Amino acid sequence: MEGKANLEAAIEQLQNVEKQMRLAGDVAGTKKAVTEILELCFEAKDWKALNDQIILLSKKRGQLKQAVTAMVQQAMQYIDETLDLDTRIELIKTLNSVSAGKIYVEIERARLIRKLAKIKEEQGLIAEAADLMQEVAVETFGAMAKTEKIAFILEQVRLCLDRQDYVRAQILSRKISPRVFDADTSKEKKKPKEGDNVVEEAPADIPSLLELKRIYYELMIRYYSHDNDYLEICRCYKAIYEIPPVKENPAQWIPVLRKICWYLVLAPHDPMQSSLLNSTLEDKNLSEISNFKLLLKQLVTMEVIQWTSLWNAFMDEFENEKNLLGGSLGDKAAEDLKQRIIEHNILVVSKYYSRITVKRLAELLCLSIQEAEKHLSDMVVSKALVAKIDRPMGIVSFQVAKDSNDILNSWAMNLEKLLDLVEKSCHQIHKETMVHKAALKV
Repeated sequence: MEGKANLEAAIEQLQNVEKQMRLAGDVAGTKKAVTEILELCFEAKDWKALNDQIILLSKKRGQLKQAVTAMVQQAMQYIDETLDLDTRIELIKTLNSVSAGKIYVEIERARLIRKLAKIKEEQGLIAEAADLMQEVAVETFGAMAKTEKIAFILEQVRLCLDRQDYVRAQILSRKISPRVFDADTSKEKKKPKEGDNVVEEAPADIPSLLELKRIYYELMIRYYSHDNDYLEICRCYKAIYEIPPVKENPAQWIPVLRKICWYLVLAPHDPMQSSLLNSTLEDKNLSEISNFKLLLKQLVTMEVIQWTSLWNAFMDEFENEKNLLGGSLGDKAAEDLKQRIIEHNILVVSKYYSRITVKRLAELLCLSIQEAEKHLSDMVVSKALVAKIDRPMGIVSFQVAKDSNDILNSWAMNLEKLLDLVEKSCHQIHKETMVHKAALKV
């Protein structure tokens, strides 16, 4: 009781000092007074008094911004010193209410919310943690360090993915431009001009820009895996593969390059996939995993691939992906792999044949006639191929239907060539006649 009375007396004395300094407009004196009041409460371990004093001091008439900032920053140092979780949450909530709506302590508020969200997540309340994090729009904070902003947004994305809110995760992820990770951090920072916002240094626990790049692409892989968007997953792994620390360490780049190869094979055929496939084949590191080089070469070569022999050759490698970085390739991966091989084979057939019977096509694809028709129809619908099936005759035609203008143009070209030939022939005949007449005169 005596200790509490002494604490109250000391606080009252400091409050009088604080009032004098505040009314006099003395910034340094007011800051010193408010921080000493909090220090007294902390040393006495009176957490209730600490919370009360924070609220009381922040609501004083004409309270200086610098004093509120100093008070919030001082109290934030005590969060990790709290005795139990309830006290910690209460202190964070108090500081949160004090800093709400005040632009000069927006960075401190963002850090407080992040701490509170972490506690909620540890308690298993992921939805609450995600809602808390979404309250803060750090992209508008001019004074916050770039790496801290990115780390905060990535945390928002991660919590949305954990609660399976994929739409919001995509919206949040678009706040980060991938170009930001390619910025040259080695350049000297320019000294801020007078009147410019001073950008704070990021806390020590914030990862570097290259680490954040990896975290960003790993989260995007999680997002694209939900829709089985294999090409985008492949591009994400490609970006991770290009990170210098990854590329320098074979233990890190080999699993990533394996994933790139698998997802390239699983991605539907289109110009982007074709471009990535050729650029990956030119990579010298691919010779370290020769099996995968052989797999990619089979896709580039315009030859029919036998599914059974391919699956037997790569089944163990496919199953082994579960134990490597990124885990398994997805629930539908084996089914989709077979689909891609069939599509590749149909494209190969369309290159070599202009017309083919459905029966022969099914034999080449090692499928039944119904399955061959289904896969062919799917490819025509997705515009990966132009083909027509004459079902009564059982013939597939891969010829592209010509436009009437093209036909007329080709006819006009043919007529032009014919007239040229006639003109040349007449000229030659006339020349020969003249030569003969000249010879007779002689």
